[in-house]
Amino acid sequence: MTVIWAEGRMVAPGDPALSAVDHGITVGDGVFETCAVLDGQAFALTRHLARLERSAAGMGMAPLDLRTVRDGVDAVLVGAPDAGRLRITVTDGIGPLGSGRSEGPQTVVVAATPAVVLPTGRAARSPWTRNENSAVAGLKTTSYAENVVALNDAITKGADESVFANTRGDLCEGTGSNVFLEIDGELVTPPLSVGCLAGITRELLLEWGAEAGLPVREAKDGELPFSVLDRVAAGEARMLLTGSVRNVQPTVWLDGADLEIGELSAAARDLFERNMRERIDP
Repeated sequence: MTVIWAEGRMVAPGDPALSAVDHGITVGDGVFETCAVLDGQAFALTRHLARLERSAAGMGMAPLDLRTVRDGVDAVLVGAPDAGRLRITVTDGIGPLGSGRSEGPQTVVVAATPAVVLPTGRAARSPWTRNENSAVAGLKTTSYAENVVALNDAITKGADESVFANTRGDLCEGTGSNVFLEIDGELVTPPLSVGCLAGITRELLLEWGAEAGLPVREAKDGELPFSVLDRVAAGEARMLLTGSVRNVQPTVWLDGADLEIGELSAAARDLFERNMRERIDP
């Protein structure tokens, strides 16, 4: 069941909730966060709200009213006892039909649905690139058309995620995930300078992995070219996808090649799943 709180009230999925000229609808002028929900609580909510604020600031939006956001979160979680996924969306509110903004209140929507967390994933290399020099690089915005197109391409190829290079030819990220490689005895993820999102699961795996003594680190600039995925496809390296509902997900298929789960990858998945249940708001 989907439970929605929009603009201070609970609404059914098919009910009118937003203005037809909300800037989030007309031009994608908004930011969002997706959290896992465990036993009725949003996982890592404090970190997600901090990133929501960073994304809004990067978009040039006014400061967010986090009290209103938290009210929406509380209302939705009470009404969705079976929730596994929570989404918070804040747009710049009612605006013109073009890219310019109008003065006025922001729009806040919170929704929750059940979720199935798959233990493994299947990936395809995207024929398109991420622009690390984009004005919104590293921001979690509602302008998601690029991801929709790339993910649909991956699904037609038999995958459930698409992995991008950036314009320099570096390994970057997935449409809704960060990438780790198990390579040469380490777990390594691209640096934020490649234009990828600063994922919460990525961040926690780096922290918790180091705390537990796993050899996990952020790569240096230029250390992980997109061509390194050839080593993954050849079985010389392993790959993980991380995200707020994927958690830490070993990849078992890349562009038609079946992959094994690496020892470090399995250890990272187990560590994350154990810690997230013990530390609901790390």
